[in-house]
Parts: sequence; C-alpha cells; structure tokens
Amino acid sequence: MTTADPFGPKGDQPTPVAAQPSGLLDLLGVAAVLLDAEGRIVLWSPQAEELFGYTAEEALGRYAARLLVHERHLDLVIRLFTEVMGTGRGWAGAFPVRRKDGSTRLVEFRNMRLLDDRGDFYALGIATDEAVLRQVERDVALSTRLVAQSPIGLAVLDTDLRYLAVNPALERINGVSAQDHLGRSVHEVLPFLDAEEIEGALRQVLETGDPLVDQYTLGRTPADPEHDHAWSVSYYRLEDPGGRVLGVAGLVVDVTDRHRATTEVARARRRLALLADGSARIGTTLEVERTARELADVAVPELADVAAVDILDSVLEDRPPPDPGTRQEHFWALAVKAAYPTEAVRAADPPGHFASYGPDRLVTRCVRTGRPILIPHVDDRELSHIARDPEAAALLARAGIHTYLTTPLIARGEVLGALGLTRARNPLPFDEDDLTLAGELADRAAVCIDNARLYQGQRDAALTLQRSLLPARPPQPSGLEIATRYQPAGTTSEVGGDWFDVIPLVADKTALVVGDVMGSGINAATTMGRLRTASSTLADLDIPPTDVLRHIDKITAGLDQYATCAYAVYDPHRAACRIAVAGHLPPVLMRARRPPELLDLPTGVPLGVGGVPFESTTFDLHPGDQLVLYTDGLVESRRHAIDERLDLLCRLLATPDPTLEDTCNRLLDTLRDPDDHDDVAVLIARVRPWP
Repeated sequence: MTTADPFGPKGDQPTPVAAQPSGLLDLLGVAAVLLDAEGRIVLWSPQAEELFGYTAEEALGRYAARLLVHERHLDLVIRLFTEVMGTGRGWAGAFPVRRKDGSTRLVEFRNMRLLDDRGDFYALGIATDEAVLRQVERDVALSTRLVAQSPIGLAVLDTDLRYLAVNPALERINGVSAQDHLGRSVHEVLPFLDAEEIEGALRQVLETGDPLVDQYTLGRTPADPEHDHAWSVSYYRLEDPGGRVLGVAGLVVDVTDRHRATTEVARARRRLALLADGSARIGTTLEVERTARELADVAVPELADVAAVDILDSVLEDRPPPDPGTRQEHFWALAVKAAYPTEAVRAADPPGHFASYGPDRLVTRCVRTGRPILIPHVDDRELSHIARDPEAAALLARAGIHTYLTTPLIARGEVLGALGLTRARNPLPFDEDDLTLAGELADRAAVCIDNARLYQGQRDAALTLQRSLLPARPPQPSGLEIATRYQPAGTTSEVGGDWFDVIPLVADKTALVVGDVMGSGINAATTMGRLRTASSTLADLDIPPTDVLRHIDKITAGLDQYATCAYAVYDPHRAACRIAVAGHLPPVLMRARRPPELLDLPTGVPLGVGGVPFESTTFDLHPGDQLVLYTDGLVESRRHAIDERLDLLCRLLATPDPTLEDTCNRLLDTLRDPDDHDDVAVLIARVRPWP
C-alpha cells in the first residue's frame, strides 16, 4: 500500500504530542539497556523493568550477563559481547533470558556498540518479548498482504481529506496510480464523480466518528470513462490508541454488475406494473378516440415524456388500404399526451387533425412495414423525419427531444396506425426493453381500437337502420301539435329498439305510439321495424287499443322477443283519449293550470308474453292539455330509484317551455346521462282548439 510523506504538505517538522501510548513501539514494549565496556549495567529503562522483572535499583551496576543469563549460556554471551565491543559489529537474535522470578523468557535482542565524546565504548541492547514481536510481524505481514491483494479498494485520507495511502485495488478501480493519489483531494483525483457529496460524507465521519456503511455512489472514473459504474463505499474514522484523530479510511467495492442486475429487476417490475396498468386502463369503452387517449395516458410518464397516437384514415373510414405505390399516407391524430408543459406538444398533430405524410416520414415507414423504429439518439436529420415540417422540427429541438420510438398498432394482421414516443427530460435513451414494452402496450390498444372500430361500424349500421324505420318528421294531425325525439344509447352501448309513431286515423282520430324492444343491436332494430309496421297496419283498421296490443303481442311472441308499448288514440270530436299499455311506464298528463300527473293505468304485461288480456283507459283531453309518452331510457338510472326519477320528470314538466321542441330538448339534457346504456324515445302531444 503506497503512502504519503508522514510530515505532509504543512512542513517537515514533527508535531510534539504528549507522551502516551500511541504506536508500534508501545505495543512492542521495547526495552533499552546500556552496558559499559566491562559489561556492567549503567542505564535501565522502565520497559526493561517490565520485561526482565528487575527494578533499576536492582539492576544498575551489576553485570548483565550474570543477572540475566543462565549459567549454561554464560560463556556464549560473554563471547558475543566481546565481539561486539571489539569489532563494532552489532548482533541480533533471540536469546533465552532469566527473569527475576526465575522464569525464562525468549527475548529478541538488537546489540550495538556506542562511542561517547570521551572515546569510551558502551554496549546498547534493545530488547522485546520475542512472542509479541513475532505476533506483530505476522499481523503486519497479513495486513500488508490483505491490503495489497484485496479486491476491495482501500484509501486512507488525512484530516484535510487528502489521500495518504491507497492500495492496488483502488488504483485499478479509479484508473489512477497511487502516486497520483497521494496528497490530492477526491475532486482532484476523480473529477467525474460527485466529489462534493463524497467529501461531505467523509467530513461527517471525521467530525462525528460515526461510520457510514454500504453507501452507493454512481459515476465514471478514468478506468472506464465511457460507462457509468456503481460502487459501494464505507467510511470510518481512524484514531490512534490515545484517541487522537488521524484521518478517514474508505473501503470501495465495484458493484456495477449487482447494481445493473438490481436495476434490471426494478425495471422488469415497473414494466409488469405498467402492463398491468395498461390492461386495466386501456379499452374501458368501445370508443376509438377514448382508447387512443387511454394508451397515451398509460405511456406517459412511465415510458415517455410525450406520446402521440395516430390512426390511418383508411382504417377509420373502413376502406381498403391505399395502393403500395401511393406516396402519401393519411392519418387522423387521436391523442397527444405530455408529462409536463413542453413545446413538443405543439410539434405534434393535435387530436382530430388530419395529416398526410410522405415516405420519408418515420411514422409512414412504420405503418407501411408494420415494424417498429427505434432511434436511441436523435440528430437534426432524424428530427426532420420525425416532425411534420421544419417548424415542428425546430420545436422538437428546442424541447430537447433526444430519443424517439414508434411502434405500429396491429390487430388481426392489419396495421391500424402508430404509437409515437419521445423523451426530453428523461435522460435515458429508448432501448430494446422500452421497444418491447411499447409494442406490448400498442398490441393491447390495437385490439381494443379494432374492436371499437368494428363495433362502431355495426352500431352505425344499426343506428342507420333504426333511424330509417322511424318517421323522419312526425305528421301534425288535426287537433294536435306533436314533437318527438329519438336519442340512441351512449357510445359505449349498442343501438336499442325504441320507437315512436304518430298515425292519422279515420274520422280525424290520431294514434300515438311509443314502444321499446328489449335487447339491442341490429336484431332489436329489425324487430322494432316489424312491430312499428304491424302497429301502423293494425291502426288503419280502427280497432280498439287493446285489440291492437293483442295482435302485436302474437307477432312479438312469434319473433321470440319481448317489448313494451303504450298505444293511445285521440278523438278530437269527443275530446277524449283512449289508451292501453303493455308493461310500459305510465304517460304524463299535463292539464292547464294543474301540476303534471302520472296516469294511473293498468300496467299489463310486455308484448311477447302471450295469452294475457290488455285493458284500456279513457280520459278527457281539452285544448292546451299535453300527453307525454316516453321509453324507460329517459328516466331509468343506476343511481336512483325509478319513483325518484318519475317525480323529477313531473317537476321538470311543471315548468312550461316556449315550444314542445324546447321541452323535448330540456328533458333529454336534464335526465339523460351521456353514458346511459339505453336509448330513448319521447313523444309529446298538445291538444289544439278544435272547430
């Protein structure tokens, strides 16, 4: 382990300190004994007293050989003493010594001849316990080898946080030689690291004495300046046996592989969480636009800073894809989502925007090849292929977009559009894992978008059929003013089988019909058309409402369907209305200067049950009176009881409107939830003065 000059940069003079145990000599307990030329003891140190057992008073003036050596070794000791004094060559070795208590101790000696200023010779003996010395030697050798051969980097810094010593492992970790460490600070040796944070931790340990263990540091060193590494570092304060602070020691372990593995596990968990989140949040409805927004919402901010979803025009219009030789691809922008306010949003096509792009655009290449495109590091040339025009490319550049990814939306083998992702504040470039994750989210969304598209086509067909089977504009028969509305179910559900009809009859009478086929879709719309045709045909026979319902009941049963219906006939000559219902909600009667009321009618059973007779009720209708017929979609709600909703309907009708059309609009606006799962039909008839 290479170390710095012990005197350091502050000067070349040792700093005096109080005499106290503080180092190796104290650990060894080195004794000093001085003999004159005759071999008598003239100086005796306190350590000698401890080592040999004799006090200074007992030892001074006596012959050392006779005091400390066994008789059998006396001749040898005298001969060695004579050689040292005669030749001046020192002697070193281990020798058994007799202590005062009679025991024998093996002592390591260093003997040398001294000359004073009068020309007299003396013999200086330095001694320590041989067992202690060997133990210290073994400890030092072991420590030296451990430090030198350890794969763990070791550094010792002084109280000014300058390197005093480093081992070879730290040289390799830092890519800096030991000599280039010594006397320098962390910032001077490793400018790529966050030296301020590291030195702050070192200073904290130096001041408090509390070690810091297994702290993570990330960065680059000259050993590998192109790649980030991770190190586990531990710091502890160094003190001498007397408690004097010497500096700080640091242990450094390169844990880059472990850090990368941990990071990969964390990324894998985030990916799984994001996929689970996407499964829960994408495709909650059968709406193309909403599904696209859900995809963008899931991708931001976990995967990208900005996400955009574009759908091919041919897909939305349900047309065959254009000829491969066509230069332009036509897109509808459905969703744009950003993690924070950024100019990159202005560079994207806003939702609802139609755009055409040539083959040089990356999104065009993506949908034509059906393969994703990943650009880890975007340059100006690539920005021009990402953005719609040079102005948008400038916006992306100012926003700091540095990486780009686009992946196709593919369902049932057909390319529907593309998901585009960019990053600016997130410093990491997109990688293959991000590409895989984006593809999985896009696949999930593509199936949902395709389902929504197919459903929308079926719903549009059913709605077209539904509207074609309803009267385009209700007639205004004699003695009545009529207003009607049909509103399909919310876009998350299918078209139902609600209908209304106004049928002129003989003798100035008028049939008013509102019905609801149970179920939804094209089958319900088709059944509705059949029942409406049947009721219109039966009405021409001028038979009672109960007979009309009885015949329609048979027809409905034959279709294996069920429906509800309210059938009323108004006779202006008698100023009377006769009505029968089949499992339908009661109409509302509004008389002049009286509150609206629900008609108390025999409810009857739905059409299609068969075999149950229907009953009719007759009541007066005078000029200004109104009759409101409706289907259950107007008043039913999952959050409120039906009685509460019927009361609300009556309260709304108590407030007059300028026209019946206004009343229809207000009822729908107030009572209908846009996400209601049922369609609704409303028919309002107001009695006019009759000649």
